[in-house]
Amino acid sequence: MTDVVVVGGGLAGLVTARRLLKSGLRVTVVEASDRLGGNISRHVVGGITLDAGAESFATRGGTVQALLGEIGLGGEIVSPNPAGAWLQPTSGPAVPLPATSLLGIPGVPAAADVITVIGTRAALRAYLGDTLLPTRVGAKSETLGQLVRARMGDAMVDKLVAPVVQGVHSASPDDLALDRVAPQLRAALHRERTLAGAVRTIRAAAPAGSAVLGIRGGLVRIVDELVADVTHLGAEIRLNSRATAVAPGEVRVGGDTLRGAVVVATSGLLVGDRQPPRTVTLATLVLDSPALDAAPRGTGVLVAEGAAGIRAKALTHATAKWEWLAERAGGKHVVRLSYASDHQGLAEIAREDAAALLGVPLEPSAVLDFARVQWSRAAVSEVVPEGIVVVGEAIAGTGLANIIGHSEAQAKALLSNHAG
Repeated sequence: MTDVVVVGGGLAGLVTARRLLKSGLRVTVVEASDRLGGNISRHVVGGITLDAGAESFATRGGTVQALLGEIGLGGEIVSPNPAGAWLQPTSGPAVPLPATSLLGIPGVPAAADVITVIGTRAALRAYLGDTLLPTRVGAKSETLGQLVRARMGDAMVDKLVAPVVQGVHSASPDDLALDRVAPQLRAALHRERTLAGAVRTIRAAAPAGSAVLGIRGGLVRIVDELVADVTHLGAEIRLNSRATAVAPGEVRVGGDTLRGAVVVATSGLLVGDRQPPRTVTLATLVLDSPALDAAPRGTGVLVAEGAAGIRAKALTHATAKWEWLAERAGGKHVVRLSYASDHQGLAEIAREDAAALLGVPLEPSAVLDFARVQWSRAAVSEVVPEGIVVVGEAIAGTGLANIIGHSEAQAKALLSNHAG
């Protein structure tokens, strides 16, 4: 007997299952693959155990930190190198990202570091437009891109905001719902009268410290502890078990019908939830290159669309970003590059892109090892059928903070309904 069937054993499914189990409900987790964790996993490259998916989380709201404290990882939270990231424009060398920004939207549109990226004319247009336009302009924008284009112009989006958003969300700002990706921005614009002022206010209100954090040993440790917790709490876990249909109160798995409240924590099962997921390819290089010891591009490089000769969307110099990983690597360098699609000869492409983005020569002999990982980013869905709880990236948005916060809230609501 079970009270709740959770379909999908990724992060959202595990967080939801854990909260329900801790409240005394009986939970069955149904997972199509042979392991739990979804896109959060590990692999070994060049003899170094690394995250094969996400490697940091947003600090906003303290949601992730609270969960980490509960599962015994609160003392393992680490901050990245404060050097920050760079931006590869469409032409010319990489430049440091502007200092005061929110998803690439600058708090000072005419600042020197913004002019370096988008040019004097575009920066002046952004400053004057945002300052002189009535607050109502852009106030009803549906997407982040629409808002910034309306107030600061196309160049600000295409040259600065888009590379940052693509690196964070693997999507165009023109495709991201404003209230989902930046929930405070609309209200802040109304209060401050300018978009730049809204950005400055939000940034000033943020807690001191990095906007992202990591875990010593990798984010995959979250999955390790969640799996240990749900197992200890008595969850029935069914691996290699693909759900073929769901309805309020029941889940079909092969020839079996599991009955109980239903939580869908995976994409593609619900009517109207048929948009194909976006595929992201991660190329990981382990390098022997003393020239990288100085971290010439800080913690990594975001890439503007159409950057000459570059196929990667972003690069993370992981051993420059995380001190614990640099210690583990023992003088080797770990570089991660993300691509919107797979490529033939990806190892060579990644080496060439890394050399260009980092501004150092990287001969083939510098590559000690290479790994390719692909994972799916669920298409955004607003489908929430009556009688079924839906959690996960498609409904909550990208990033651990969104997924965990939404999963906890949905578990709380389900518990309230169950008690009633």
